[in-house]
Order: sequence, then C-alpha cells, then structure tokens
Amino acid sequence: MKILIKKGRVIDPKNGIDEVLDVYINGGFIEKIDKHILEKGHDVEVIDAAGLVVAPGLIDVHVHLREPGYEYKESIKTGTMAAVKGGFTTVVCMANTNPVNDNKSVTEYIVNQSKTEGTCRVFPCGAITKGLKGEELAEIGEMYKAGIVAISDDGKSVKNSELLRKALEYTKLFGIPVISHCEDEDLSKGFVHEGKASIISGIDAVPSIAEEIIVKRDMTLAEYVGSPIHLTHISAKGSVDSIREVKKRFKKVTCDTCPHYFTLTDEATLGFDTDTKVNPPLRSKEDAEAIKEGLKNGSIDIIATDHAPHDFTSKDVEFNIATSGISGLETAFSLSLALVHEGVLDLKGLLRKFTETPAKVFKLPYGELSPGSAADIIIFDPDAQWTVDRKTFLSKGKNTPFHGWKLRGKNLLTIVGGKIVYREKKA
Repeated sequence: MKILIKKGRVIDPKNGIDEVLDVYINGGFIEKIDKHILEKGHDVEVIDAAGLVVAPGLIDVHVHLREPGYEYKESIKTGTMAAVKGGFTTVVCMANTNPVNDNKSVTEYIVNQSKTEGTCRVFPCGAITKGLKGEELAEIGEMYKAGIVAISDDGKSVKNSELLRKALEYTKLFGIPVISHCEDEDLSKGFVHEGKASIISGIDAVPSIAEEIIVKRDMTLAEYVGSPIHLTHISAKGSVDSIREVKKRFKKVTCDTCPHYFTLTDEATLGFDTDTKVNPPLRSKEDAEAIKEGLKNGSIDIIATDHAPHDFTSKDVEFNIATSGISGLETAFSLSLALVHEGVLDLKGLLRKFTETPAKVFKLPYGELSPGSAADIIIFDPDAQWTVDRKTFLSKGKNTPFHGWKLRGKNLLTIVGGKIVYREKKA
C-alpha cells in the first residue's frame, strides 16, 4: 500500500523536525519526507493533512489488555482497537493476566494472539515473580527469549528487597528494565489519598509516603546493582523530588506518570464515583502541580495510560470494594494535550514523552519518522473540540471519570506498518 500525506505539520522529536512537509509511505515503511512530493502512479492514497499535525505513532508502556483470562474486561483485539483510536501504535502489556505471564508459554500466547488479533504492535511485560506472589523469581530468561521487553509485578511491589535485587541483577544481563509499582503494602490499606478530601469523605486513606518510601528503596537497589529501573504511575510530589535528585548521579532511573495524576485531584473522589478509584490514588492539588513541574523539567520521562479496563459490575459497588482503574487509551492523548494548551510543554516536548523516550527506554525500534523506519504514524488536530462519551469507547472498559468532559485535541487517523487502522468518521 502506498500513502502520500500532504502538507501536514510534521513533528518528530527524535530527528528535531517541526515543519510543513509531505510523507510518502511505500509498503510498511516511510520512503521519503520532503516538500512537494509528487504522486507516483494511480495506486497511491493521498491524504490532505493541511492544518493538522503528523507525528510518530504513540507508544504506551503501561497497559492492561487482560488477555488471557479476563477477556470479559478486555481482549487483545478490543484493547488494541482502543489503542489505535487514541493514537497509540505500540503498547506494552502488563503481566497480571490469568494465568500470570510468568513463563514462556504465556508470553508466546500473547505474542501470537497479538499477531492475529491485534491492531497495533504489542510487547509483553513479564512478571518479576511467579504468580506475582513475591516469593520466587519467574522464568525471566525464557520469557525474554519469547519476547518480553521488561518485567514487573505491577499491581504490587516486590516486598522482599533481596528478591528485587536478584531480579535487577538478572535483567541487567538482558538490558531490559524492571518496571516498579511503588507501594508499601503495609501503608496502603486505604482507598483514597490521605488528605483533606479523605477527612471529609471518611474513606480509609493511603499516605503519599507509601509510594515515596518504595521509590527511594527501589532506586537505591537499582543504583547499587547498576541496573535500569523504571518507576511507573508516579503520583506524589515527594516521589518526583527524590527521582530528580537521584537522576543527577544515576542515569538508569526513568519514570512515567498518567494523565489522571495531572488532570484530577483527590477532590474528585468526594462524589464517591468509583471511576475515580485508582492505584495509586488521586493525590492533592500540590501533588498534581508537582507532576506537571516534573514533566516540564524532565524528572518525569514518559506519559503512560495505565489503561485498566473493568466490567460494569466491578465498579458499580461501594467505593471501598470497587476495583481500581481507569480505561485510558481513548482519552490519554487528548488529556495530555492540555499540557500544551496550558504552556507546561510545547508540542514537540509532549510528543517526546509519548514517542522517542519510551522507544529509547524499552529499546523499541519505533517512535520516529525517518526514511526507512516503520510507517507508524498518527495525524491529529491539536485544537479539535470533542466530548468524551463512554458509549463510543472501542475498549470493553467504559470506566472513565472523564465521561461528559469537553476536551481539546483529537487523533484523527492512525497508520501501523503502512496500513490505515483507524480513521475518524466525519460528522
């Protein structure tokens, strides 16, 4: 398939591009990026991108596709459909499936299922410990050979420091990061952030130090071993401060945050809406501002979704027994564009956190627009106004606290490997 994208504002952080150009795609790869490229033959689809932004496909390093085992919440098919609608052409899926992805057979299943059912590229993240129980290392070497790009016990921390140290030493051999869910389980018995809102609501609370303590411990272990570590869904000011200081001397620490941590605060939980229940919990306004500052000054490297789709019955219960998580793939990029509209980041800086940096941290050959590179491309309108409607989600998970929100900025078209996999329907 040949595609010629005409007159779009091409932004590619890796190559420092930000100008109006044409992009010519031949097969699964970009053949040429230049001004005034002429059509070649009659089998070329020409896309007029005037007034729109053409960028590398986004990379999400933290999603839950739920398959195998929880297909009633999400499947690889529906999760990747939601991904490409949101502008993501590559996703890294977490290991807390059923069975847990702690051995090569489960990894191989995910890889093979993604090839037949997936709409975008899917890379599995293996478990650190067998069954996510924190007792014994999983079959990391075999999973690596089968296709994992990282390991994580996401959903819980590895409580045993010696076991985590061994995992860091082991992954150092393969050059893949440990993704750390930073949470001291003994301090995390509650359901919302410990602050003014929790006093008002009376809901059992989790202090921010539950995250901050494990952030410091895991960075200390990684620095001692000399192994890369990636701290995921950072939510607290104290965590950002610690990460910024450690990164001055140890460059193998990276981290991500999610749109809900710089868009919402714990005040959102006062309505007892279970769609605002996430783990870690929504924090204070001070924490949210610190997250924005961390994104601005480079302390926070990546924006991820932590896409956590759930069935209706998991959320339609009392707050304290509801499942944690937000279905985020279809709203994340639009929510993040608010950082540009607010002046926190420029467009190139925002795209870097979705493309170049995640590709570098996870050693993925994507996230750029270069002749010869994979034709993974999105076209979006940074100013398009639209209203979030959970009924239109392609994900099985309709659990979003942003239903009814008016957002500015929307992905319109997604190309994966030279094939158009999503196109916004014209009203």
